[in-house]
Amino acid sequence: MNIIIAGDGEVGFYLAKSLSELNHNITVVDPNSELLKRLEKETDLLTIAGSSTSPQVLAEANVAGCDLFLAVLHDESINLMSCVLAKKLKATRTVARISNAELLQPKHRDMFRDLGVDDLVCPERIAAKEITNLLNVSVATEFFDFSGGLLTMYLIHLDGDSPVAGCSVKELVQRYRNIHVRIVAILRNGETIIPHADSVLTSGDMVYLISRPNQLEAIKEVSGKQDISVKKAMIVGAGRIGRNAAQTLEKKMRITLFEESRSRCEEVSGMLSNTLVINGDATDIELLKEEGLQSTDAFIAVTDSSETNVLTCLHAKKLGVRRTIALVENTGFINLSQDIGIDTIINKKLITASYISRFLVHGEAVRSKWLSGTNAEIIEFSVGKWAPATRHPIRELPLPQGSTIGGIIRGNETILPKRDTQIKEKDRVVVFALPKVMNIVSKLFV
Repeated sequence: MNIIIAGDGEVGFYLAKSLSELNHNITVVDPNSELLKRLEKETDLLTIAGSSTSPQVLAEANVAGCDLFLAVLHDESINLMSCVLAKKLKATRTVARISNAELLQPKHRDMFRDLGVDDLVCPERIAAKEITNLLNVSVATEFFDFSGGLLTMYLIHLDGDSPVAGCSVKELVQRYRNIHVRIVAILRNGETIIPHADSVLTSGDMVYLISRPNQLEAIKEVSGKQDISVKKAMIVGAGRIGRNAAQTLEKKMRITLFEESRSRCEEVSGMLSNTLVINGDATDIELLKEEGLQSTDAFIAVTDSSETNVLTCLHAKKLGVRRTIALVENTGFINLSQDIGIDTIINKKLITASYISRFLVHGEAVRSKWLSGTNAEIIEFSVGKWAPATRHPIRELPLPQGSTIGGIIRGNETILPKRDTQIKEKDRVVVFALPKVMNIVSKLFV
């Protein structure tokens, strides 16, 4: 696939490097020539220094032969204008990154589609939703729904108290016969493992599970974790993520929101009805203590500084807060942050890549998720009428090493597949795969 990425910083840089590993033809347009020099040193991508709102620059990037045009600059107005121009210049599909979630309303989406912007992605909105979901399912480090919740992916950290540490996958299935979960991957010491029956789970593993609905109690039993009832939460950072999270969470719990900028405090105070907004520096631990940190159930740090977010979460954890969530923009920090005890990492680059990746595979991809701490992806496919996957049971499918089928949704029925399971037309199939094999896997469902 021919892809043009218009960016002005790390999101575009990350997408370019990640998508190039999937064997797409990538051209990067960026006004920052120094960043492009860095990209050229690390990859063999074609780069063009210039503005993505310039028809001449877009023509130089061969936008007329572009299958997918991605505008992921920090300025949403530039992204929208870039997509409009790219579409007029015959780009096949355009996607714009936005920060104003109001633009996602159907009437606005339709308007932009008429102008030539096919899709909109708002990482801040998705991040806020992930935070609220995680506080509702506190036993999981990561949580993702497919087909409206008919199948769910959980990421569970196995600690020393887990009853399954030391068990093989086969032993786990035999011990918990009434539990409807399937292990699709294990993250161990930075390595992603696709398990088989004899794979042994160890303390410290991060385990990806696919589950049928209403299996939360079973997940708790397997992991050895107790659910945390979150009645009080602190949020650090009143940007779009913190503000959106507070607007949702204040309906269910007591929220205290910290923000250093006085003007931003005044702005968000008018948007929130049941949140205590405090103008102060959240790295001041005495201030946090004064405001009740030690009686807080969850601590969420989403400032523009990854270092501040990690540091304040570590202080909160040390003082007894049971659930911590940090926004970390440097992907190199993700594994380190989880290793030192932060429960969940939110990353806007991964969020953007997750949304965009559904357009990059063969077949009809419905939902997708790039996973924190690993380069793997989990994606939901809609099975085509003549798909190769419908011709043989799963045991006979040529699934490449580095992939596994996690679940099947057939109408309102959920299936945790076995070797003799037969996939059918119109099924929705949830697949876990490493990037190098995703395109091979996707062809099975076209």
